[in-house]
Amino acid sequence: MIKRNVLLNPGPATTTDTVKMAQVVPDICPREKEFAGLMKGLRSDLLKIVHAPEDQYTSVLFCGSGTINIDICINSLVPEGKKVLVVNNGAYNTRAVEVCQMYHIPYIDLKLSVYEQPDLKAVEQNLRDNPDIAMVYCCHHETGTGILNPIREIGALAHEYGAIFVSDTTSSLGMIPLDVIKDNVDFCMASAQKGLMAMSGLSFIIGRTDIIKASKSYPTRSYYCNLYMQYDFFERTGEMHFTPPVQTIYATIQALKEYFEEGEEAKFARHRAVYEAIHAGLEKLGLETVIDRNIESGLVVSVKYPDSSNWSFEKVHDYCYERGFTIYPGKISTTDTFRLCALGVIYPKDIEDFFLVLEEALRKFNIQIPKNE
Repeated sequence: MIKRNVLLNPGPATTTDTVKMAQVVPDICPREKEFAGLMKGLRSDLLKIVHAPEDQYTSVLFCGSGTINIDICINSLVPEGKKVLVVNNGAYNTRAVEVCQMYHIPYIDLKLSVYEQPDLKAVEQNLRDNPDIAMVYCCHHETGTGILNPIREIGALAHEYGAIFVSDTTSSLGMIPLDVIKDNVDFCMASAQKGLMAMSGLSFIIGRTDIIKASKSYPTRSYYCNLYMQYDFFERTGEMHFTPPVQTIYATIQALKEYFEEGEEAKFARHRAVYEAIHAGLEKLGLETVIDRNIESGLVVSVKYPDSSNWSFEKVHDYCYERGFTIYPGKISTTDTFRLCALGVIYPKDIEDFFLVLEEALRKFNIQIPKNE
C-alpha cells in the first residue's frame, strides 16, 4: 500500500495505486513496434473521451506539462499575416497571450473581468472588426478562478467569421463532458495528470486532421513544438519524434481503462459531489468564496482569505499537508485567495475529513472566522 494523499490542488491529481503501479514494467526501448502499438491505442482512446470522429480528428502526443500544448497550438496553427483573438478572463488565458508575445504572433488580448464569463458581444465585435483573425482561443475551465467558459457559443462565433476555435481543456477534459462537434471545438488539449488522473509528463492535443495537414505550409516557429511535424512522424512511424515519457504512457493507458470503467457521466457526478462537499464545508466554517456558483465549473473553488490578522496560508498549508491534504494558492491578482479542487480520485468523505483538519488548523493558529470566533 502506498501512502494516500488527498490533493486539493488543480493538478497533478490524486491517483489510484493501480495507475501508480502501471509504471513498474520491464524496460523497453520506445522505438519498439510493441510500444508504438500502445501509443496508437492511446491516441485512439483519447478521441473517444471528447467524442471526436476518427475520420475528422486525430490526437498527437507530446512530452511536457500542459503549457506545452498552448505553445504548440499557437505557434503551429496561425498562418502568415493572420492573428489570434485571445478571449482572456484569467491567468491561463493570459498564458496564451504570453505565448503570442514570445513568438511575435499578432494577437488581440480581449481582456475581460476575471470574475465573470466572457462577453460574447465583445467577442463577436472583435471578429467583425478584424477579418484577419485566424484563431480564437479560450480556456474551457479557467482554473485560476474556477469559472466555466461558454466555449460552445465562442466556437460558433469563431466559425461564423471563418476562424478556427482552440480551447485549453487542460483542467476539464475527462471531468466535464465535452463533445468537440457539438461544442464547436477544432482543437482541445490536456495533460495526463489532471482529468485522466495519471502522471505528469505526457500532454496531448486533439484536433482536426485537415487543419493540421494545412498547417504544413504555415510559418515554422518552433522545432520541438511543431504540431504538423509531430503528427506526421506519428503517421509515418507510429512513434513520437523525440523520446516519449515511457512510464507515464503506461500509467495513462491504465488511467484510461479506469476512466472508461467509471464512465463519463458517473465520473462527472463524482467530481460534482466532491465540489458540493467543498462548498458545504466552507459554508459550515463561514469561509467566503469569490466566484458566483452559477458560473463555476464544479471543479475549482476560489476561497477568500479569512479576515484575520493571524491568517497565514503557509502555516495552514503545512498543517494540512502534514496530515495528508494539499491546498493551493489562488491565481487572482486583485484578491487574496486559495483554491480547493475536486480533481482526482477523491470522494465526499475525503472532503469531510479535510474540513476537520482545516478547522483544527484555524483553531491552532487562532485564525478568527465567524464559525470559531
